[in-house]
Formats: sequence, C-alpha cells, structure tokens
Amino acid sequence: MAAEGHDHLPASAEVLFELGWFKFTNSTLMMLIVAVFLIVVAQLATKKVTLVPSRLQNAVEWILESLIDFMSGVLGESLAKRTFWFFGTLFIMILFSNWMGLIPGVGTIGFSNVTPDGNPYPGDTFTPLLRGANADLNMTSAMAIAFALLWFYWAITETSVKEFFAHIFAPKGKFQGVMLVGMIVVFLFVGLIEVASIAFRPVALMFRLYGNIYAGENMLESIMNIVPIDALKWLAALPFYFLELLVGLIQALVFTLLCAVFLRLICEHEHDDEHAH
Repeated sequence: MAAEGHDHLPASAEVLFELGWFKFTNSTLMMLIVAVFLIVVAQLATKKVTLVPSRLQNAVEWILESLIDFMSGVLGESLAKRTFWFFGTLFIMILFSNWMGLIPGVGTIGFSNVTPDGNPYPGDTFTPLLRGANADLNMTSAMAIAFALLWFYWAITETSVKEFFAHIFAPKGKFQGVMLVGMIVVFLFVGLIEVASIAFRPVALMFRLYGNIYAGENMLESIMNIVPIDALKWLAALPFYFLELLVGLIQALVFTLLCAVFLRLICEHEHDDEHAH
C-alpha cells in the first residue's frame, strides 16, 4: 500500500476486485464505510433515549427535526411524514458521502499497479483504496432511479391512476365546443412534453450530483499535484477544502429538494385542501 495519487482523477471508479459479474469498486467501499458510520451513530444516539438527551442524541434529534420541518414545508405534513424515511436518508447519505470523500487519504492511499514481472502497469499506475461515493455515476444513478420508481408509486397512491394521467394530459380549465377539442389537442401535446420531462428528470439528477462532486475532487487532486513538495500539497488545497464542504451540503440539499419538488408537483392537487385549512 502506498500514499500517492493520480495524474488526474479517472471519470469512473476503479475496481478493487471482481467476483464473476460483480465488480467491487473503491467508491462502493467508501459508501459501505459511510453507511456503517451512520448506522453506528444512529445506534449510539438511540441506545438510551432519555428526556434529558445526551449531546449525540440531541444532535441527531435536531438534524431529524430540522429535516422533517423542511420537508413538511415543501411536501405538506402528511406526505412529508409518509416519505421522510426516503428523503431523510437520501439527504444524510449524500451529505456525509460528500464530506467523507474529503477526508485526507481518500484518493491518495492505495496500491501501485505493476505487472507480474514487476514493471509498471500500462495506463494508470495507481489505484486508490477509496474514492468519493458520489464521484461515481453508478451511485448517483442508483439514487436517481430509486427515486423515479418511488415517484410513480407515491404519485399513484396519493391520487389515483385516473388523476395521475389527468394531471399530465387533461385540459386545465373549463372549455366547451370547438375550444374543448382544440384544448384536448394542445394539452395532449403538452402532456407528451411532460412525459419526456419526467423521463429526463433522473438523468439530470444523477449527472448534476456526479458532475459537481467529481469536478470538486478532481480540482483538489489537480491542485495538490501542482505543488512539487509533498509536505505542502495539503496546504495548497486547504482553502478549497472549506469550499467543498459547502458544496457538499448544497448538493445534498439540491438533490433532495428537487426530488421533493418533483413529487409535490404531481401530488399538488391532492394536498391543496390540506394547506387551505
């Protein structure tokens, strides 16, 4: 194992080992570490729940209460409570994946690639043990596709199949005669555009998150490679680390908020009465 680095950050995650068709990458390992960390924190925070909470319990409760209040403002209280298990997990996973990808050693500690005779391996001669989880398009696409499937389920169960398609294709307003026929044609065309928009939403979500996180990590690695003295590499990148901490928070918030807004738009008629009261 060595502490080195790429000349540049590859666009895709590197494979650590393969089991048949399954490829275990350094970004997969990073996500497992993040998941274990969050599970351990949650278990410790809820192991002895008391009226006078510990600092850890208080911090976890504050995060969850802030998130549920925020989601209630976007989705409405009823829908927010129903979907919080997903949106809360989504935000926390993205946030801590982004932040833990900035820990020193991620992307710089790994293995030198050599051929069986000891010569440098052709191509990239270094494979890092860890890589930022969201700097892998496989991870961001998995979250976006999971949301797309849940979006259909929630949209139909919160309204109905009829209301779901009416929201997309039915004319909005009261029309009669020739005007009604014209509006049916217009809204059918608009509905087809909406279907295309719905189909591209997960694509936009996955590439937005991946692009921002990959670009940030690539920038940090490039800055460190510019500095010729190893002991000063971290110092050159330090100001940008604080910037990336903010970017990690913003990207987690944007991804979650866009998902919530997309769901709210399809369910808005169902919940208008709730807000009116």
